[in-house]
Amino acid sequence: MGQSFKDLIAWQKAAELTVEIYKLTSLFPDSKRFGLTNQMRRASVSVASNIAEGYGRSTKGEYHLFLGHARGSCCEIETQIFIARRLGFGTSAALDVTEHLCDDVGRLLGALMKSIQPRKSTFP
Repeated sequence: MGQSFKDLIAWQKAAELTVEIYKLTSLFPDSKRFGLTNQMRRASVSVASNIAEGYGRSTKGEYHLFLGHARGSCCEIETQIFIARRLGFGTSAALDVTEHLCDDVGRLLGALMKSIQPRKSTFP
């Protein structure tokens, strides 16, 4: 592993996703401030935070668990972007940016999770 969780591309992209989610949700109606806006912001912060927290844990198993939490939050954001699009919230361009970033983060998390899984023994 690198020197810091900040060296992880998955964390860097997740932090970028959070910034884009904040930009996107700033375009939402004020009436949605405590609903979808808050939920999307919390989920996006959770992705990067879980990557960082897992990195700081003692075992690969704990790290893997927190990466799973991050991936779950990423799926949550995908759902919320879909709902926002259906409701006509945000611009198409901003929704596309966040959707693509979310896809990237999800793929990176899957690869990272696979890379730290314990190797299975080939012995009978």
